[in-house]
Amino acid sequence: MTALPKTCREVRLAAHPAGTIRPDDLAIVALPLPPIGSNDLVVRNRWFRVSISTRLMADPDATAVEGIPFPALKPGDTLADGAIGEIVACPPDSGFAPGQWVSHPFGWRDHAVVDAGLCTALADGPIEPAAWLGHGWTAYAALTRGVPVRPGDTVFVTSGAGAIGSMAGQIARRLGATRVIGSTGSPDKAAWMTADLGYDAVVLRGEKPIAEQLAAAAPEGIDLCVDMVGGAQLAAAAAVAREGARFVLLGALTAELDAAGASIVAPVTLDSFQLVLRDVILRGYSADRDAAAFGDWIAWQRDAGLHFARTLVAGLDAAPQALHDACEGRLRGVVLVEL
Repeated sequence: MTALPKTCREVRLAAHPAGTIRPDDLAIVALPLPPIGSNDLVVRNRWFRVSISTRLMADPDATAVEGIPFPALKPGDTLADGAIGEIVACPPDSGFAPGQWVSHPFGWRDHAVVDAGLCTALADGPIEPAAWLGHGWTAYAALTRGVPVRPGDTVFVTSGAGAIGSMAGQIARRLGATRVIGSTGSPDKAAWMTADLGYDAVVLRGEKPIAEQLAAAAPEGIDLCVDMVGGAQLAAAAAVAREGARFVLLGALTAELDAAGASIVAPVTLDSFQLVLRDVILRGYSADRDAAAFGDWIAWQRDAGLHFARTLVAGLDAAPQALHDACEGRLRGVVLVEL
């Protein structure tokens, strides 16, 4: 058995951010390995996820939010997020074994002491960390349970280069959509989305008005919108909704990444009369309500031929900068730190 480490390194919130979260709002500390309980596993982390929702939960007024799998943060708290690691030590009757790979919710540290009940064993064979830690399963659940894709749909995905959007467009296509349009903030990302993710068209934030671009990209309207942004992009999608269009709302980046301060308030003006006349459905959705979808996703993605969009960052020391860059919209797909 591998010797237990005497210390572990972890990333803590040093101070509530003022506006955009910056690397110096976080601190990397070395501490003795936490006490090991009778049902605990000691796991050496190999990958962990960096979520922009960390910015929201680092706000001084943050409270628990359904769908965000970690709590509000106070200065001194260790960050947490999904992780994959190798078991270093475990109780003999835990059902696990040293050397086994597991996923668990305690990233942002090089070693974690985790209750066995919070660990999921990974299948033998090569590990695709983005399949387990990415948000493909969120998109899959949304498009199979929340608001299912129908054959022939024209689909609009906001934030199409992000952790959810980079998978949602591909998944929608494989579930029967015939035209997939995304939005993003830079020409480089737009080119990548069409070349690697299979988007038919991309509208650019900050160029011509989103509503004008979307009307040109979908001259006959859209049947389904997968929205992570809210604001002007949601309003533009509603304006080109076809009869019977469906909207699944998964987030509101306009609020989470507001330069004035993260919040859970994301106002938008929609023409509700037109929504009534066109029989449009809007549904707010959290994949956590359909937890069984995760197992279905892991099985389905193996043969789906997906491009797992990810940004790999090397080492714990690079994690604070990675969070800042992700919140600034500089990175693509799910952001993973590799240890």
